[in-house]
Amino acid sequence: MARFNTRAPNPARPTSPVTTTGRTRTHLGGKGYARDDRSELFLLAVANFVSQQTHHEKSTDRDDRFAALVRKLAVEDAAWTAGLLGWLRGDGQMRTASLVGAAEYVKARLDAGATDGPTNRQVIDSVLRRADEPGEMLAYWTSTYGRNVPKPVKRGIGDAVRRLYTSRNLLKYDTASKGYRFGDVLNLVHPTPDPDKPWQGELFRYALDRRHNPDDARLPASDRTLTAHQALMAVPVAERRALITGPGGAERLADAGMTWEALAGWLQGQMDAAAWEAVIPSMGTMALVRNLRNFDEAGVSDDVAQRVAARIADPREVARSRQFPFRYLAAYQHAPSLRWAYPLEQALGHSLTNVPALPGRTLILVDRSGSMWSPLSDRSQLNRADAAAIFGTAVAMRAAHADLVEFGTTSAPVTYRRGESVLKVLERFGSLGGTDTTEAVRRHYRGQDRVLIVTDEQASYHYAGDPTEQVPAHVPVYTWNLAGYRPGHGPSGSADRHTFGGLTDAAFRIVPLLEDSRAARWPWER
Repeated sequence: MARFNTRAPNPARPTSPVTTTGRTRTHLGGKGYARDDRSELFLLAVANFVSQQTHHEKSTDRDDRFAALVRKLAVEDAAWTAGLLGWLRGDGQMRTASLVGAAEYVKARLDAGATDGPTNRQVIDSVLRRADEPGEMLAYWTSTYGRNVPKPVKRGIGDAVRRLYTSRNLLKYDTASKGYRFGDVLNLVHPTPDPDKPWQGELFRYALDRRHNPDDARLPASDRTLTAHQALMAVPVAERRALITGPGGAERLADAGMTWEALAGWLQGQMDAAAWEAVIPSMGTMALVRNLRNFDEAGVSDDVAQRVAARIADPREVARSRQFPFRYLAAYQHAPSLRWAYPLEQALGHSLTNVPALPGRTLILVDRSGSMWSPLSDRSQLNRADAAAIFGTAVAMRAAHADLVEFGTTSAPVTYRRGESVLKVLERFGSLGGTDTTEAVRRHYRGQDRVLIVTDEQASYHYAGDPTEQVPAHVPVYTWNLAGYRPGHGPSGSADRHTFGGLTDAAFRIVPLLEDSRAARWPWER
């Protein structure tokens, strides 16, 4: 008798990679679930800004947990860990965590004498994507493990240097504020110039002289950017403003690789409207987004503002900038003029391209408890509560029918209209105290086809029960973890109970796979 190969086979229930292993307690003493090492590291990595305090973990404890997990898995599961680190710096958009992770990966494997899997050199190279990062890697390694830098680290940094060192990047990142200047990196790593970049040898020599013999440093004769920059620096201070605010001024700044950060110092005076209008054409998209308030205060013209708005809202520019969706919320909150509201709304929408249009009925629960309000980093006023609200609202807006609910000690629906501004809907969310996820699910689940909970998963002992048990076993429950704490609030990995995480929309790619009864892999294993 056929048992499996029948006309109507019973499909296996889909699985997802973040997996729980058994019962434990949350940081507040509530019932929770432990995760396996790979799941714990993944959720921590995609939410870890490194050296940043969180509501339930000291920064040192969090960093130690991250490093210990990387070191353990680097030896036990090299290919998986190397894949995580490369993806983390790319689609995961976590710069510092990937850099620290790569250093810890290499240290663990060198200590263990491990030789399987991707090479240490490849892993170092994979996480260095910006020209200041070779110096960052050296600074982390030497401050943590001393000045004896192993060959695989040097060679990986050397590979990145050949990719990243250009004259424009030299002007932008080789500043006196850095402990490791370009010349220091070159001295320690000794990379050979890229044979496909005949100009790079001269650039390396100039970077070394600029660092160690600045009075005798000679510009590469063929480098137009550095030559233009030197000419600009030689202009008398009294003549500078007229030079760049007159005809051809914007082109002069662009040709000389002058950044907006350096322009005010070069002018030795206020950044007025004319100065901003000269440098705006050569600014990157996220530099524009961060300076909208400055543009308004300086009185930038409506014509220039329209061009800025068009670039901010351009989906290609949004994709190229690779910024977290909540960056656009920060700009919206701090820019005083309404002329930026619509382009920021469009940009936010483009940054959430992975949010699926879910069929049927969806219950979306957004955690607004006290632990969600701590800043994402010491340099940011943004918090996980607002990040959660962005993602929850975006799902609701695209779903066929969604019930959007905020919860904490209590819970309540959040009203919205299809096609309404996501940024306006966010203003309706509040701060709701504790974390009674179980009661929120129990109260608002009314036979919906799926439940999505955006949270840090940290309920206290005052609130009993597993929130996922409030939903029938055949109904999918997706937990989106935004904090990366060790314990979870429910089971995950199979039986229609799944957890994913991070501060980008990349996790949403998993939902359609699971609902098509297909197993979901780690993002870098597709």
